[in-house]
Amino acid sequence: MAGITLETAKRHLDAWLEAELAVTNAQSYTIGSRIMTKADLEEIRKTIDYWNAKVVELENAKKNGGRNRAYRVVPRDL
Repeated sequence: MAGITLETAKRHLDAWLEAELAVTNAQSYTIGSRIMTKADLEEIRKTIDYWNAKVVELENAKKNGGRNRAYRVVPRDL
């Protein structure tokens, strides 16, 4: 995704972490015969993993000057 900044990714990660906390406290409740479920905890955790990976990726890009570094090594028998 183009245009996602490190600050934006951190805000999204923080928001999803808060959502996970809210869901774990009371994911579902019952009133009479009706059951209310707030959200799917598994989907929230997948999204947290996505945003965490995005934050790490952007932090590494910032640290390395925006480039991924790859080195080639040719083993030689001398």
